[in-house]
Formats: sequence, C-alpha cells, structure tokens
Amino acid sequence: MRSAGFGRRVAEPGGRKLVLVPDSAPRVPTEGLSGRGHLKEQIRTVLMSRIDPSVASRISRRILQAEVAKLVSEIATEQRVQLNEAEESTLAAELTDDMVGLGPLEPLLDDDDITDVLVNGPFDIYVERHGKLEKTNARFRDAQHLVNIAQRIASAVGRRIDEASPMVDARLAEGSRVNIVLPPLVLNGGTISIRKFPKRSLTLDRMVRQENLSLHMARLLEIAARSRLNILISGGTGSGKTTLLNAISQFIDRDERVITIEDAVELRLQQPHVVQMETRPANIEGIGYVPQRELVRNALRMRPDRIIVGEVRGAETFDMLQAMNTGHDGSMSTVHANSPRDALYRLENMVIMANLNLPLRAIRMHVASALNLVVHIERMRDGIRRVQNISEMAGMGDETITMRELFTFQFRGERRDGTIDGEFVSTRMRPDFLIRAAQINLDRELLEAMDIPGGRG
Repeated sequence: MRSAGFGRRVAEPGGRKLVLVPDSAPRVPTEGLSGRGHLKEQIRTVLMSRIDPSVASRISRRILQAEVAKLVSEIATEQRVQLNEAEESTLAAELTDDMVGLGPLEPLLDDDDITDVLVNGPFDIYVERHGKLEKTNARFRDAQHLVNIAQRIASAVGRRIDEASPMVDARLAEGSRVNIVLPPLVLNGGTISIRKFPKRSLTLDRMVRQENLSLHMARLLEIAARSRLNILISGGTGSGKTTLLNAISQFIDRDERVITIEDAVELRLQQPHVVQMETRPANIEGIGYVPQRELVRNALRMRPDRIIVGEVRGAETFDMLQAMNTGHDGSMSTVHANSPRDALYRLENMVIMANLNLPLRAIRMHVASALNLVVHIERMRDGIRRVQNISEMAGMGDETITMRELFTFQFRGERRDGTIDGEFVSTRMRPDFLIRAAQINLDRELLEAMDIPGGRG
C-alpha cells in the first residue's frame, strides 16, 4: 500500500501502520558494475537505502522478510537485473539476517548438526560438525560488516565492543555462548567464536548409542547421581563436559532444590525446583562485577539440596569444596584438565589462588574428602567424545590423594574409515559407594554395572 510522502506501509499486530520504505529514499547509480555478484550487491545497496531501520527492528521477522522479498523483486526490475525466484528468496533472507539477525552466521546457527561456529576474519568462517572442523562458504562482505554484527551481539546483552573495549563474552538469545575479539587485539579484522546451545539435552541413553560411553558406565553414573555422590567431570575444551553434566543431572530427584552457578547459562535441568545463577561482568565504568565465588557463597544461604557449578576456574573452587564437605552431597562441577590426576592438581592450584595459606596436605585432604568421583572425557581424533576414565576417590596416601579406577577406555587402534577402535572396560573393583547405593536399594545394580559377581544375572 502506498501513501504520498510515506511510502510502503506494513501493518503491525494491533493494526498500527509502520513506514518501511520512505518515498524519499535516494537512488543509487548503477553504471560501472558488471558480473552477477556485483549486480546482487547493487540490489543490496539500493534496498538498504530504502529501508527504515527503526521500522525493520519493530516488525516480525516473517513480515519483514516478505516485504524485503517484494522490494528485491521491484528493484531487480527497476535496475534490469535478472534474478530467478530462488535467488530473490535467498537474497531477501540474507538481507533480513543483516538487518535483524547475525548476517551470514544465521544459517549456521539454524543447522542442528553444527556445534561451534568460528569466525577468523570476514572471509574465513569454520564450523564444527560431528566433531570435525570444516570451512564453510559463508562470508561477511568486509571487516566492517563483521564489526557491525559483533556490535549487534554485544548491544543485545547490554555490552559494548569497540577499539576501546575490544573483547566481550556474551550469550545469544537462544542461549549459545559467544566470544568476540576485535582489532587491535587481532589482526584479521575480528573473530567471533560461538558455542551453540543444543535445542535438546542429550541423555545418557543417547550418549551410549553415540558410543560416548558404555551401557554399564551409564548405569554406574546414574546410580552415582541417585546416591548423591559429589562428581567432578574433567576434560579439555570442547570435550563434552557440560553435555555429560547435563545428562547426569537428569537423575537428580524432582523434589530436590538445585542451585546452578555458571558464567553463561548452559545447563538445562529438567527438575521443577531449579534456581539458575549467572555471573555478571563489569559495566563500561568497570563496576558491577559479580564473580562465581560470590555466587557460590550466596548459594549456601539459599537452602540448596545440591549445588552445581558449571565450571570451576578460580577461587570459587574452595567454596565449592566447602559446600561438598558440609552436607551438600550430590553436588557437581566440571574442570579443564588432561586427566583425572591433572584435574585434582588443578583443584589444588585453584584453592591456592584463593590465598588461604593452607598447607598443601590440608588442601589435598580437603579435596579427597569432598569428591567421590572424577569422570574424564575427551574428544578423540575421529571426532567422537568418549569417557576415558571413571575414578573413585580412595582417601589420602602419605602425601597424595589415592584414586581407584572403576572404568577405562582401552585404545586398540584405528579402523580404515578413520574411527577409533577400542572398548570400555570395567576394572571390577568394588566401589566404596556401594554402601550408599545399598541405602537406596541399588547395590545389586551397581555390582552388575561393574560386572562383579553378586549383581543380578
């Protein structure tokens, strides 16, 4: 619909009309352009000059894309550019993504097979699909286009990113975690790293089908969660620690009060009584920072049955161990580490970071008494994430924490198709937490999971 001096109008919900294309919008000269790519860019330039951004941001994405598609067709006719229906639709979707989405990243975020999106400058965009990195054909128009999208991400969560503040951690609307670094800290025009938020949580059963762990290992972890063991999950970046933590947490009783503490909310607990807490970065003036340690301390005043810390990485480790040692059984967390033993060293170092001046032996006794299980997971060469080790704390030796392996992954080689050949093996050691499993009538199931005589069958 046209109206003199106002251009095309679009109806918003409620019947109010909004200007989308002012009649006074400038025309862009078309001489000197050649090639199909240039012609598409020419249409893009003309269309963007006719869009009223304040209107585009207020109407629904579906209505906006439909109106943009009409404009693309009109401008192509005006400029004598031949585009088929599929090309017009694709260009309309790209322009809509530029205006209200994340530009060329939008289709990648919609792909359920993609777990990570990694932007290395405007023209190099990689994704992780099925555990393997691959380069995509997606690209930004130029470095400024990348910066514009980065600033849109930051502003959506009340953050600022520019040359004066060139780094930001944020969370997209659907929950995906994003890290942005702009020049002058990087020399390629800017980087954006997105860890996608899965649309549905993996269960231990599904992880068994994906060969992330064995059926018996899954059963042991289920019994451990039901028995309210304190569990630490270790592994490298992108190894699947949070995914595994999510899967184990599904066995927390529905009548328990659970407090989760994370830098960026990723956990998706299914229980009805869950309080999710998230750290807060400092604002532009450098004030307002709320670290994980303060949240852990505050959580202890909230009458939790269990405390789940998404990842320990600093002084909050001591407060988490304190909680585990003072009646908050069944608490869980993750840590970056290369092995179960390395995970314990990391905890020791992070407690030392709290500047408590405790002797090392006292710290190790604190760790040994707080934790029950350490579960180590790795992403292997074939892209499959596998639980490499499940170990139980066995107390203190002379000066070190002793651990008892319950399950390991035994590597045998590599198959012709590149996948890893190996098997998950029970050590058939009788777990110390068999007593706790017996209290909820799961002792025979635990022995069965460990393949120890005395279990069913």
